[in-house]
Amino acid sequence: MSSGRCPLHCDVHHKCTRRDFLRGSTVLLAGSSLLGGCASLWPRGMVMAPLRPSGPASKYVPTIKAAFVRRKEDYGMWWPGAVYDGEAARRKYTAQLMETAGTLSVKFDLRPEPIYSPAEADAWLAEAKAASVDGLMVMLLDRQQHAWPTAQKAVETGIPTVIFSPVGTSFTTNTIRLADTPGCVIYSTDDFSQAAYGMKMLKAGPKIRRARCIVLKGKRRFEQSRAADLGITWRYVPVKTYLDEYRSMPVTDEVVALAEDYMRRARRRNGPTRQDVINGAKGYFVARNILEREQGDAISIAGCVTMVVERPCIAWSRFNDEGTPAACEGDEGAAASLLVVRHLLDRPGFVQDPVADTAHNAVIGAHCVCATRLNGFDKPPEPFDLTHHHGNQDATVRTLWRKGQRVTAVDVQPGKPTKMLISAGTVLGNVDVPPAGGCVVSVRVKFDGDQEVLSFPGFHQVFFYGDYKRQLVEFCRLFNFEAQVV
Repeated sequence: MSSGRCPLHCDVHHKCTRRDFLRGSTVLLAGSSLLGGCASLWPRGMVMAPLRPSGPASKYVPTIKAAFVRRKEDYGMWWPGAVYDGEAARRKYTAQLMETAGTLSVKFDLRPEPIYSPAEADAWLAEAKAASVDGLMVMLLDRQQHAWPTAQKAVETGIPTVIFSPVGTSFTTNTIRLADTPGCVIYSTDDFSQAAYGMKMLKAGPKIRRARCIVLKGKRRFEQSRAADLGITWRYVPVKTYLDEYRSMPVTDEVVALAEDYMRRARRRNGPTRQDVINGAKGYFVARNILEREQGDAISIAGCVTMVVERPCIAWSRFNDEGTPAACEGDEGAAASLLVVRHLLDRPGFVQDPVADTAHNAVIGAHCVCATRLNGFDKPPEPFDLTHHHGNQDATVRTLWRKGQRVTAVDVQPGKPTKMLISAGTVLGNVDVPPAGGCVVSVRVKFDGDQEVLSFPGFHQVFFYGDYKRQLVEFCRLFNFEAQVV
């Protein structure tokens, strides 16, 4: 896991303040290759600090409670046997747990001594419930006596539980009892990276639950959560708020500098004028002000198809590059999908309209807004063009997806329970629009399996880099969501 630090010592998840920016900007010169995911290089040697997170999810620090479990006496003939150095294993896994907790920036409470008895297990779990912790890590160093009964009790608390069972601490007769049980995930392996991902899930779940998405839609201001088990709060702000602020905001040096940065970095500019790009860059600062004022973790907008110069396509691409999920068309499921991908897998997603391609037995994901940092917030961007929206107006970013890249699609469908449609596949290429019609970002993906493309389920699914089908299924099991692999 990359720390993603930038020269200003802020992380890629936007803990860089304006004060940090001003303090460090004098040492960042044009042409520097040190900026990484913190910000793109501006003309005149200036760097723009990313959006400072201000929503409830950004402020919440999840708590994970962990304990090793084993019998106190020597292992002897019972598994894992006298050949197993339990103390050495405990030291190794303790170091890895602490390192991972530090990387994730979570509150981590590791029991000083292993749980040696059922009574100690009961007391530890009672403490966890009383403290309302966000997750449990049960680290098994034994197969006998109270080891697996303790894992069972942990799951029965209702607290999301990750069970790590190194080789020698379980048979399939142990794991089968909890294998498909909602609320827990078992990692039966010596590979600690799976346990580390388990900790990442325990962090991501409560972060997503506390997220506030600002939805620019309609004429009325109100707030609600229609997906109680997902927990996201939707704060509706009249779309007129955005339009009024856009029309009253002057074109500042910052706006022009951002537009020039996009024009400099684009592979080509095909259609939009310089003023079109400036208009798009201005939308970023307007929406950024609204996000900061409303203390949002994500943003969505409806009705942008009726806009002309105010359409925020460049703004939404930029937000997603910075790690602030930005969804189109006021779609709650799409915003929720982006939040899952952002908090669980540290990358942006692409909200798209699925189009069947029967000649290639593929699905074309088509939309006019796409992030460029598809490999991760702290990774270099993919090449992009500046082009018109499919209405042949304004400016937007047409990102070129890498041919042969493995990708995942997720479609979160809020409800009781929340459902996730999950697919994995391979990029076949990018469709040129024009001469084809439709949205200008059109990526052709051949998904695994034999799903008929003409009836590919879902809409506004989020495409993103990497094959994470298994990880998403595990996330669903841990947090009692319904997973449907397509």
